[in-house]
Amino acid sequence: MIDASGTWSTPSPIGADGLPALGEHAASARISYRIPDLKDPAVRARYTGKRTAVIGSGASAFTALATLADLAKNEPDTHSVWILRRGISGSTFGGGSADQLPARGALGLAAKAAVDDGYADAVTGFRTEVIERTDNDRLVLVGEDGRRLDPVDEVIVLTGLRPDLSFLSELRLAQDERLQAPVELAPLIDPNQHSCGTVYPHGHRELSHPEKGVYLVGMKSYGRAPTFLAMTGYEQVRSVTAAIAGDTEAADRVELTLPETGVCGGAGLFDDPAAGQADEGGCCAPAPTLVQIGTGISVPVAAAEDTSSGGCCGS
Repeated sequence: MIDASGTWSTPSPIGADGLPALGEHAASARISYRIPDLKDPAVRARYTGKRTAVIGSGASAFTALATLADLAKNEPDTHSVWILRRGISGSTFGGGSADQLPARGALGLAAKAAVDDGYADAVTGFRTEVIERTDNDRLVLVGEDGRRLDPVDEVIVLTGLRPDLSFLSELRLAQDERLQAPVELAPLIDPNQHSCGTVYPHGHRELSHPEKGVYLVGMKSYGRAPTFLAMTGYEQVRSVTAAIAGDTEAADRVELTLPETGVCGGAGLFDDPAAGQADEGGCCAPAPTLVQIGTGISVPVAAAEDTSSGGCCGS
């Protein structure tokens, strides 16, 4: 059995450390856990002229910020608030033009443009603890440090995904209790040690479980780690199917070259609000620079050191 069902149906909640924020369920009608599809008239109307909080720091958050910025160009009252659990550094927006995956680099640049051009404000070091409703049915996010943000109309939560293991409960699975990934694979993809470009090649042996003939592949195999790339999943499936077919030599011959630039972090497993580039699980992003935010205030970034950033290439 090959389980490649992914993690789409089980998004992570707003609260830090994988826990729902107080009031999150009660406010669910105003909260979305998906990138908005503005081609849908109903979705477009939901965000037009509204103040929307976008929570997350990965490619999904970049996409949402860029999408809402495009909407704001034609709908002046539309505005976003980008909420980050960590601080802003030179690697926050990814590898940019240096990213070996150009489309991913472009997403980061689009998100940075949304902030620089004033379509979004950045709030850093904010870990949401409570969501309160105002008298006029807007939402106020309250942080663990007591900070209260200005009211918003909608919230988009893009804090990562987790695997749905409920229908596998009768099978003997060996899962890492923290990452929810196969125990042999978990050390290889730990976001505190690796980024997407530094994950070692792996295949059927790392993906197997005590239940003979059962394999979790694709994004689901990474559990809660945010470093998955589709090409990794393709190679996993090739190795597993070769093993099932009895071609052990082909199954063990895992050959995969991953791009070593760009940032793949942002799932909340390493989201210390005081952390900058050194703790972001980044992947050979450009050297830290002075990052401009939409308010016109510059956020200074620590000078680059000779040592690699956390989870960077060669670490």
